[in-house]
Amino acid sequence: MQAIHAQTAGAADLVEFYLSVRDYTKRLCEPLEIEDYIPQPVVDVSPPKWNIAHTTWFFEEMILKNFVPDYKVFDEQFGFLFNSYYNSIGDRTARDHRGALSRPTVKRVFEYRKYVDDAMRKLLSSYSSSSVHSVVNTGRTTEYTEITDKEEKADNTLDRPANPQSEIRDPQLNDLVILGLNHEQQHQELFLTDLKYTFSLNPLFPVYREGFALVEKRDGGTGEFIKIEGGSYDIGFSGDGFCFDNELARHQVHLDPFEIRNTVVTNREFNEFIDAGGYRDPLLWHSEGWDWVNQNRVEAPLYWNDRDGEWFNYTLAGLRKLDPDARVCHVSYYEASAFAEWKGMRLPTEFEWEAASDRFDWGLRWEWTNSAYLPYPGFKKPGGAVGEYNGKFMINQMVLRGASVVTPPDHSRKTYRNFFHPHLRWQYTGIRLAR
Repeated sequence: MQAIHAQTAGAADLVEFYLSVRDYTKRLCEPLEIEDYIPQPVVDVSPPKWNIAHTTWFFEEMILKNFVPDYKVFDEQFGFLFNSYYNSIGDRTARDHRGALSRPTVKRVFEYRKYVDDAMRKLLSSYSSSSVHSVVNTGRTTEYTEITDKEEKADNTLDRPANPQSEIRDPQLNDLVILGLNHEQQHQELFLTDLKYTFSLNPLFPVYREGFALVEKRDGGTGEFIKIEGGSYDIGFSGDGFCFDNELARHQVHLDPFEIRNTVVTNREFNEFIDAGGYRDPLLWHSEGWDWVNQNRVEAPLYWNDRDGEWFNYTLAGLRKLDPDARVCHVSYYEASAFAEWKGMRLPTEFEWEAASDRFDWGLRWEWTNSAYLPYPGFKKPGGAVGEYNGKFMINQMVLRGASVVTPPDHSRKTYRNFFHPHLRWQYTGIRLAR
């Protein structure tokens, strides 16, 4: 983890930023009923109650217990219940048992959040510098696009906090607070993607918010291929602003000449792959991918529903008719690779994607790359528990670049390295072709 700050004065206050991020999480909870907070249908999806408690646990465990003398924890049992994967801190609830926690109650978890927020506000106010610096990460803007149905008002335009980062006197505290806020923003995205998966299994196809149909701007056709010259390219984060440790250290890579499409694949294009028998042709698939298709009887992207020969798509606004010109979504790496093979092309490497990213629009899908998630040359894990944040996951996963429609604003950068196992598709994942 790195936190680097601009040298130009700004109006952002770290206390205000902290409270705005925490408030946005609470506003994400507003449409939920008590029953919605608990279910966990699969190991990869966490219940809303666990997500909102875990982000609070981070501030209590990593900051308050270390920076507030004689700090009294809210509940001694919460350290075990809401630790995610920090082995150096201690034991934790098994990942697949998070939905089995009917207690503590939702009410108790929100009391926990208030208790920690009050303590964090007091701590940050006591440490705040009179000199405030502001940074907004660069990257494509992500947005919740309003639905087109005239009968419905879009209520998806929550006033989401931007990502200013102001400096306080203690550099270690400053870095941990900023990391914690970016961590919570990651969980705000997970909150929505996890909830969508859980709701999708309900035969009633529940509506989270009417305005969350997430109908994106149309790409306007199959796009064009951009030629990128071969040569040496700088890869990795540099400059001012926050970045995660896996974006460091900046280094050079040699790329041969290549072409990359300026748009991502649409539902219409992917439907052609389905109609052509793409899911039935073993020659298109990695061996593990072919096993995955057959073992899970996969026939379409996640959330596609065939109703009397017509495709529908589950969204956070309920079941909707599939828009053929919208960007394809919720596909695994296996599916993305098989589609590229069917087109006689390939997925870009993460280095090609980063080198070309200023030449095309991105930010509405996490885009699979053909790169394994590995440390950059010179990568160093931070000391202590925060060293478990990224480094230990650098095996058996693939890198995704960009952002998605549910990524918080200013939480994306062209150097941002997301990563998932190749079979997963509950995130807003899409496809960009290269050749």
